Amino acid sequence: MAIVEQRVYVLHTQFSTKDYFDIYRAEGARLQTEILGGLIGYHVTEVGELNAIVSLWRYESFEDRLQRRARLAAEPQWQGYLDKVRPMIREMSNRLLTPVDLSLD
Repeated sequence: MAIVEQRVYVLHTQFSTKDYFDIYRAEGARLQTEILGGLIGYHVTEVGELNAIVSLWRYESFEDRLQRRARLAAEPQWQGYLDKVRPMIREMSNRLLTPVDLSLD
């Protein structure tokens, strides 16, 4: 059964989502999408909790997710990228979503 992972990063107020995505585009995007695959999309908040980044990732199963995330974490380039963006993040949350029969997928 496919799952969707929702990751939410709320940035410290001295950083903007543009600051975050500038680093992501330059150092993280290619590697992350290459290894994880299944990117549904990146979004930013306009109402509610501001300065937040939401990403949605599709995996074939929980085990698929575990394997892909472990592979990404083992990449030195990814660790270098994380060293730059982690100080920007004030709060992180993560959800794993499973579809119901009304889903399009």
